[in-house]
Amino acid sequence: MRELQSNILHCIGDTSLLALRNVVPANGSRILLKLESENPTGSMKDRMALAMIEAAEADGRLKAEGSVVEYTGGSTGVSLSLICAVKGYPLHIVTSDAFAREKLEHMKILGARLQIVRSESGRMTEKLTRDMIEAARIVAVETGSFWTDQMNNKDQLAAYHQMAEEIWTQASGRVDGFVQSVGTAASLRGTGETLRRHNAQIRIVAVEPAESPVLSGGQTGAHKIDGIGAGYVVPLWQKDVADRIETVSTEEAKAMTARLAREEGLFAGTSTGGNVIAALRLAEQLGPGATIVTVMCDTGMKYLSK
Repeated sequence: MRELQSNILHCIGDTSLLALRNVVPANGSRILLKLESENPTGSMKDRMALAMIEAAEADGRLKAEGSVVEYTGGSTGVSLSLICAVKGYPLHIVTSDAFAREKLEHMKILGARLQIVRSESGRMTEKLTRDMIEAARIVAVETGSFWTDQMNNKDQLAAYHQMAEEIWTQASGRVDGFVQSVGTAASLRGTGETLRRHNAQIRIVAVEPAESPVLSGGQTGAHKIDGIGAGYVVPLWQKDVADRIETVSTEEAKAMTARLAREEGLFAGTSTGGNVIAALRLAEQLGPGATIVTVMCDTGMKYLSK
């Protein structure tokens, strides 16, 4: 039972680790899912948003009277909106109509100002990512706002180091593999680094959209898996963190999210669907008795309009 809290930000982290019962490999391996949907905004991004803001407060990049700007596909923006609302910072979000309407409305309800960059048929592309980044850069230059710049910001790694410690404790040190989809690459890198400090033999698998397999050396392309697959090799990506890269198509990810809802009672976003598909593949490779951990990145309630 959690203790009484005096601040919503103290409710970030310490999420459950759940063993799947029905969506499991045939060989008897375990799939454990870190339920990041339990965070206040329903997303793991609450962790990294808080880490970025608190690091900037600590070293003076973000002053008490300051403001914040960021480009985002939605979940980071919602998380920043919550944190800035609680801490009293005005927030300017650069986002796009390619992303779920629920996320955009959630940011507005929390007080963020939104700047919408138009997409190509509602799809995520490299051009859209770069257009949003440039728009955020311009706002930062013109207004003097602190730009969290999530694609380059290493402060967020600390948030995922903590998530890894939670996983290790909850799994009683029984972790043979960790699987995570790649957006900024911070969650894969931060969690993977810390798990490997506990056990260097843990297999780490990155997941990216099959339609845009740039980490695998393929061509950039358009896809509809929110929150991952920027369309280029992101700055925080380090190829030696992952033992292998799995590609999952948008349709495969959507089908798995439906299966998780109907067979496990877990309503998640498509990045989670991709994670579970890749975790099942790794479990088959590692064989009977293996324990694979992956992440429920967010709740599917963010995507009802998609």
